[in-house]
Amino acid sequence: PARGAVGWRDGGHPLLQQPLDTPPPTSGLLHVGRRPPGGPGGPGRRVWRLPPDVDTDALAPGAWMKYSVEVIAQHCLEAMLPSFALEVRPGDVIVAGANFGIGSSREQAAAALVHLGVAAVIAPSYGGLFFRNAFNVGLLLMTCRDADAVTDGERIEFDVERGELRCVVDAAGRRLGSDATVLTCDPIPGFLLEMVRAGGLLPQLRQRHAKPR
Repeated sequence: PARGAVGWRDGGHPLLQQPLDTPPPTSGLLHVGRRPPGGPGGPGRRVWRLPPDVDTDALAPGAWMKYSVEVIAQHCLEAMLPSFALEVRPGDVIVAGANFGIGSSREQAAAALVHLGVAAVIAPSYGGLFFRNAFNVGLLLMTCRDADAVTDGERIEFDVERGELRCVVDAAGRRLGSDATVLTCDPIPGFLLEMVRAGGLLPQLRQRHAKPR
């Protein structure tokens, strides 16, 4: 991995599990391990495939940084996938090559994906600052060294407790059976999954302080 790229490999932390057939909430803050019910594309989550070394300027273009995250999100990945912001749907996932999110520390790079409803990013490694920012704003990152085996347009399911993902519908629209290849992801520390479940660090802190003492 490039300098600054990170991925969790701490097997000592417990993992959370959510039913894979539970619809996501209507807000942009999606819960860990959940997927929308099967629609026109079938079950699972639609994959948007990206190359290695996607930087934060591609996710949150500098020309729009003076605007709100709602505006920035409309231009997310427009230099690489001009129709992404218009066509991505809540519950979709991004599967990318190594070093996703390298570059500057702009938090809006992760926040734009959350605003668009992206459920998770799956990649072999991440830019260190992006990795921290993503969980802080409630974006799930899964580290999968075999992410290159996933292609654009497939539909996948993932289980954060088992650290696994599998394709359920291939790019041609064919549903795959139980013999579909299962890819292994690195374990994610439980405290980070709790942060994603809460919708990010700030909502998590608000929830904690709101609890009666």
